[in-house]
Amino acid sequence: MLPLLAVLAAAATGVGAAGARPSEVAVGALFTYDSTIGRAAQLAIELAVDDVNADRTVLAGTQLKLITQDTNCSGFVGIIDALQLMEKNVVAVIGPQSSGIGHVISHVVNELHVPLLSFAATDPTLSASEYPYFIRTTISDYFQMNAVASIVDYYQWKEVTAIFVDDDYGRGGVTALGDALAAKRARISYKAAIPPNSNTDMINDVLFKANMMESRVMVVHVNPDTGMRIFSIANKLQMMASGYVWIVTDWLAAVLDSSASGDLKFASHIQGLIVLRQHTPESEAKNKFISKWNNVARNRSITSGLNSYGFYAYDSVWAVARGIDQFLSSGQQINFSTDPKLHDSNGSTLQLSTLKIFDGGEQMLQQLLRTNFTGLTGPVQFNSDRNLVRPAYDVLNVCGSGSQLIGYWSNYSGLSVTAPEILYQKPPNTSSIAQRLHNVQLYNVVWPGDTTTTPRGWVFRNNGQPLRVGVPNKASFKELVSSGGPDNVTGYCIDIFNAAIQLLPYPVPLQFVAIGDGTKNPSYIGIVRMVANNSLDAAVGDFAIVRNGTAISEYTQPYVEAGLVIVAPVKHVPPSAWAFLKPFTLEMWCVTGALFLLVGIVVWLLEHRINEEFRGPPRRQLITIFWFSFSTMFYSHRENTVSALGRFVLIIWLFVVLIITSSYTASLTSILTVQQLDTGITGLDSLISSSLPIGYQNGKFTKKYLIQELNIPESRLVALNTIQEYADALNRGPKNGGVAAIVDEKPYIDIFLAHYCNFRIVGQQFTNEGWGFSFQRDSPLAADMSTAILQLSESGQLQRIHDEWFSQPSCTSDDDSQVGATRLGVGSFSGLFLMCALICLFALVVFSIRICWQYNQYSNSEAASDSEPSAADADAIQRKTSGRGSFKDLLQFVDKKEEEIRRTIKRKSSDKDNQAVGSSSGGLSLCQCLQRTKDLSGSSPSDGKVVKYIHYQDNLLKRSM
Repeated sequence: MLPLLAVLAAAATGVGAAGARPSEVAVGALFTYDSTIGRAAQLAIELAVDDVNADRTVLAGTQLKLITQDTNCSGFVGIIDALQLMEKNVVAVIGPQSSGIGHVISHVVNELHVPLLSFAATDPTLSASEYPYFIRTTISDYFQMNAVASIVDYYQWKEVTAIFVDDDYGRGGVTALGDALAAKRARISYKAAIPPNSNTDMINDVLFKANMMESRVMVVHVNPDTGMRIFSIANKLQMMASGYVWIVTDWLAAVLDSSASGDLKFASHIQGLIVLRQHTPESEAKNKFISKWNNVARNRSITSGLNSYGFYAYDSVWAVARGIDQFLSSGQQINFSTDPKLHDSNGSTLQLSTLKIFDGGEQMLQQLLRTNFTGLTGPVQFNSDRNLVRPAYDVLNVCGSGSQLIGYWSNYSGLSVTAPEILYQKPPNTSSIAQRLHNVQLYNVVWPGDTTTTPRGWVFRNNGQPLRVGVPNKASFKELVSSGGPDNVTGYCIDIFNAAIQLLPYPVPLQFVAIGDGTKNPSYIGIVRMVANNSLDAAVGDFAIVRNGTAISEYTQPYVEAGLVIVAPVKHVPPSAWAFLKPFTLEMWCVTGALFLLVGIVVWLLEHRINEEFRGPPRRQLITIFWFSFSTMFYSHRENTVSALGRFVLIIWLFVVLIITSSYTASLTSILTVQQLDTGITGLDSLISSSLPIGYQNGKFTKKYLIQELNIPESRLVALNTIQEYADALNRGPKNGGVAAIVDEKPYIDIFLAHYCNFRIVGQQFTNEGWGFSFQRDSPLAADMSTAILQLSESGQLQRIHDEWFSQPSCTSDDDSQVGATRLGVGSFSGLFLMCALICLFALVVFSIRICWQYNQYSNSEAASDSEPSAADADAIQRKTSGRGSFKDLLQFVDKKEEEIRRTIKRKSSDKDNQAVGSSSGGLSLCQCLQRTKDLSGSSPSDGKVVKYIHYQDNLLKRSM
């Protein structure tokens, strides 16, 4: 029985051992003890291990065993220390603080499957793709350099000088800086690399060369333990004076935070600097840790202060502890196995066989990557790129004996004066323009030299080399640019350039370099390419600002307009006795005359019945029609219009006459001074549609524009160099080996026409280029020169320089109306004529309707008044019934005065009413009959008429009975 119980107990013990957590887990730490970061991290790591072991909710029953090694800022020592840690079977390593050591140690942990968590290795090239077991528990320099680029962009600087330590840490950071600046359309103009462990003389040489460059924006990315010497040397070189900008990465913030508040031995050397520091949000846990750290440091007589890297070291320990806890909770065991690749041979005493592979390394790595808790630095969580989420920086300004916070930067919303943890609760702000307009402005900065004025950020470089200014050495147009040697360059463009240079707030030594042999025009785009290739610093002259040039260089503000125009030969037209008929075509004359007559007839019809001035004998009325219609041409008609329709037609007609006479006058003036084109080219459309040869200035962009934009065959184009060649080619014409027209920029053509009077500009200017000076891409000198050119324009000096060079009398005229005048046809006035005709038609329709209505009223009243017609009346009625004479009666009716017609209709209406009254009373009295007879005849009735009327009334009475 006892043996059986013993066996069961042993089995139970074995099972318990297999599933039980280990009593302790070894964790390694690699950093340099005696360093700015190491002193803060060492105590922070120890306090974190104590807090983890005291917390029963994490690693319950298991203690963290911390094993530390001093790398002593040496890559070799770091490798030895890492191998020694691996011998002690650690499940994770915290550190190192150096990016360079991180690179070499990562190879060791990759082989042995031990996760490496670095709280200070910020080199962006330490990537997960190359080093799968490397985890960065601090912010990558990729984000820090984006913060620097945002500051550079905020103050609108375009070039910076990068001062960095020449190791993995420095090179990786500067590479990230270059990419970040490129995204902001800025760049690193000079890289000042400081070798590791450099002495004072070496640093002095590097800074001296950097000071010779144009940029005055210095970005310093070095190690905290040796970086302070840079500012001491820079101060001696007077590089901490007004006009300089110093942007320093987070290493200086670590130095400032770690230094005693009363230590002023280097404070005077760093005044006005902008410094970045990892942002750690305020929390109760952070304040408790700071208080605890300070108490322990005081008890241990540690003089160095706590910096942000200490916070990240503390959170790294907690990340390891939580990862191990999750690893053990998932049922995993901590086991190590021998690496078959590692074995001692040939009597080696390195004991490589003691290095074992962590069997659960991959599972431990995954647990660490799933870490998600809130630490002293904020959320401790990794994204898909294994970077901490929510990277953010404080932006500090060093002034006085300390530094002041002037803003923040976060990858979420860029620069802001609001804390990132608050902005994360709002929608992201990714627009740099929107940032400047809203809440992103940093607080005021005190710059080096104790000034609040934002430095320009660059000066003309002081390397002893003058500005290399290329000028075209042309065969013609010497008024613009003329080169007689480096010290004898003159011309309109040169004077403007020199005047602008004088307005710059700094001296610019320069040297002109003539491009070309003077017999043939050089390629202008070729000169611009020399600027882009750094063979020249600038190109000055008659350089058109065109698309292919702006793609490779940067132009100033244009100082003169210079669009393309067409010039062609012209000839004077001899005077003609019938020139006054040429403004209008024959059809135009006929239609105009017909319209005059039409309006005269219409107005006569509308006025004839009511206006005495339009009545009379037929001959007089015919004369009135002709006189009235043609006298309106000179607004000299004497007849007054009375009817509303007549006045309406006359107003419209006078407007038509105004347009016709004005057009005639303008066309006649043009014809009397016209110059006919020899080739028939009147503008751009006729130039393109023709097949005649076209001249252009050799070396300019005109040829490419004509071929690519206007689709003109290259076979039609003829290259010309001098003004004499221009005139000779135009005079010979296309039939004699010349050209039909020349396309060139207007300033050239103005100079050409000042010497030759038998040519003219035809058509309109069809491009809108300008001339400017070309500089290298992103050159700050281009912006300053543009400002100077605007000052010249506003002060009037730009115009005065122009007048000095081009004030000579010219035989040309810019009036394009003198070239190729054309006759006006009906098509030019068809709309006007149609409107006038429709108005006349409308008036006639209204008049006809009115006439028909009145005629109908008149006819009805006449028929009603003649109930017992006479023989003559009966005959008239018979003719009306049969349709005979109705048109004649209508004409007679129209010819009557309207007043008479109205009176007749009114009278007959009154007679009809009297007749109705007489019929109702059975007849009329004799006196009434006599009176009616008198009214009808206009005289006293005779006896026969009386008797006849009495019989008539008697018959009416009988019929009524």
